[in-house]
Amino acid sequence: MAEPLYLGIDLGGTKIATAVVSRGGEILAQARGPTPARHGVHAVVRAMAALATEAVNEAALDLRSLAGVGLGAPGPIDAEAGLVVSPPNLPGWRNVDLAELLGEMLHTRLVLGNDANLAALAEHRFGAGRGCSPLVYLTVSTGIGGAILLDGKLLSGVRGTAGEVGHMVLLPQGPLCGCGNRGCLEALASGTAIARQARESVRRGVPSALAERFASQPELVTAASVAEAARGGDLEALIILRTAMDHLGRGVANLVSLLNPERVVIGGGLASLGPDLLEPVTAAVHRLANPVAASSVSILLAELGPDAGVLGAAAAAM
Repeated sequence: MAEPLYLGIDLGGTKIATAVVSRGGEILAQARGPTPARHGVHAVVRAMAALATEAVNEAALDLRSLAGVGLGAPGPIDAEAGLVVSPPNLPGWRNVDLAELLGEMLHTRLVLGNDANLAALAEHRFGAGRGCSPLVYLTVSTGIGGAILLDGKLLSGVRGTAGEVGHMVLLPQGPLCGCGNRGCLEALASGTAIARQARESVRRGVPSALAERFASQPELVTAASVAEAARGGDLEALIILRTAMDHLGRGVANLVSLLNPERVVIGGGLASLGPDLLEPVTAAVHRLANPVAASSVSILLAELGPDAGVLGAAAAAM
């Protein structure tokens, strides 16, 4: 009997990833592309369908031969109704029945889940969270998502919104978040937040390598630009990055005090900062969290990198 294979689809605010995955977590074929979010829901669904088809064709398969298809999308998600409710990084999306829309286009049934939840599931099954409980997972990228696993099972809450750590309010008078509140962790420590702070610095004319590079086009500054300048020793970039990581550390410290997890795993695009993320976050946890909880937790970077989303989507289908 042939090994069962699964298709994982990961929808992000800026990119779409798809992959054909074995039960052991091996990626056999994949396809990636940008998210055409500004063109509306149906343009995004068409792009997802095209990339899913590309990955399946690359594996020399057809959709009917797959054992299951999983789909990860940005939260919040109404799991009971199967809706993508109102993701801050997909403007104009509200109560979108994404699984049904994409399923109709691909002529198959899909299992829908919150992207951060599914990445956590992948890390628990295949990566840095293997075998531990409780596990807290954060994905720090364009936005900040999170998930909590107890005995390998996702804590979903009554309506599937448990683990939305990015919208934990840390500074009530802080910057406006995409969710409508102020001072959320996402508005303070995400890649979007870091880029926003740097753009404001450039516009104010604060001397820095960023100001020299982007003086005429501050809107082109990204979190990656800030990280690059910080690695080069630029003081303003270092301050922006360290401030964001201090906010992230406070958020993680709150989670450690509340949940007393065995491990906290941090993934997403900003995990590429490595020690520049891990060290200030770990220091904040030991400084601010309940001492007993802080002494028993391991804080680790995710192992699966950009593949966590598709692996988690496939794991949900399994």
